[in-house]
Amino acid sequence: MRIAVVGAGWAGLACAVHAARAGHRVTLFEAARTLGGRARRVDGENGLALDNGQHILIGAYSATLELMRSLNVEPQAALLRTPLQLRFADGGGLALPRLPAPLDLAVGILAARGWNWRDKASLLRTALGWRRAGFQCAPSASVAELCAGLTPRVMQELVEPLCVSALNTPVAQSSGQVFLRVLRDALFSAERGGADLLLPRVDLGRLLPDAAAAWLQRHGAQLRTGCRVQSLERVGAHWQLDDEPFERVVLACAPWDAARLVRGAGIEAGPWLDAAEGLRYEAIATVYAQGASRRLAAPMLALRNGPDAPAQFVFDREQLGGPAGLLAFVVSASATERDGLQAQVLAQAAKQLGETGLRVLQTVVEKRATFACTPGLVRPPAQIAPGLMACGDYVEGPYPATLEGAIRSGAGAAFQLGAG
Repeated sequence: MRIAVVGAGWAGLACAVHAARAGHRVTLFEAARTLGGRARRVDGENGLALDNGQHILIGAYSATLELMRSLNVEPQAALLRTPLQLRFADGGGLALPRLPAPLDLAVGILAARGWNWRDKASLLRTALGWRRAGFQCAPSASVAELCAGLTPRVMQELVEPLCVSALNTPVAQSSGQVFLRVLRDALFSAERGGADLLLPRVDLGRLLPDAAAAWLQRHGAQLRTGCRVQSLERVGAHWQLDDEPFERVVLACAPWDAARLVRGAGIEAGPWLDAAEGLRYEAIATVYAQGASRRLAAPMLALRNGPDAPAQFVFDREQLGGPAGLLAFVVSASATERDGLQAQVLAQAAKQLGETGLRVLQTVVEKRATFACTPGLVRPPAQIAPGLMACGDYVEGPYPATLEGAIRSGAGAAFQLGAG
């Protein structure tokens, strides 16, 4: 079949690769000149390759890792694998040893620095309760309600950093159901290393989009960058994109852009449009700062977050293959304007890291980086109409807005094309 995929983010690239692999004739449309969507390479000062956000993966991201290998991107070379650790600059926090799950979590909790026995017992007791319940909770439950039995220290040093990094939504507003799914797959999976952190050693373009584009071109797919699709229309048994006919169309663009095309097509898709247009969004800011006087204790450290300390994590880009002295501060669920945010991050770095000579190199703000993953959220399904589908991290599925969610959605859409 002749297939159109609209959008070359990670979901669209995954869909296009799987569809081409199944023998379909694929045309991939992308409005931007750079592939990758909300996980892409950006140009920094003096030609330095940066990213539009400091994305991380975990060992449980099986679909993403499998796709990378199929495109001849070797995860061992492209990603730094370390056991899960949420350590602070003062040495406090949790770090898991290399042991089978869930023994690694139990030992990590017992050895957590700065935690007293009450802290450790509250987490062990609560985690065992989640496991007994099959990692299920009421759809209306928030992460805060789910974790009501935990001590303030465990909430501040484990749950809040995990929740904001995975769901990009504050704990009081985050879906407990989705959070439990992430915890189950990462911390309680039988797969060894599921909770490992996978930190990119290369820019996000080299991590997957560049290899996917090269593979698609070698296998006869058409890539049209800088090409924004203006209209979608049903004509007989075909769909037309800007008057070009296709047998199947997959909208892998942002939900608001997909909704624009669906609404303009004049088809019966009210429930899908209601769900897509009802999503709320959270911003993520990444502040790149140059001039660190020494390496951090680890490639990634957690930061103590508060009203005047907005960053939750800091990454030492030198330890990840970047230039010396470059740090990346990540502010999830960011709501502060740029100048104030940069000033707060520099003050936070001085107080928590002892780095007083940093200068801001570049700040990248993705205003609609992820959807707000709230309790009871109704996400749009993949199927919109016969022959018309959507894919993306926002589409109905078990994961929050993550790279793994995007890859799984794209692969799923490609699999369903024959029945669409």
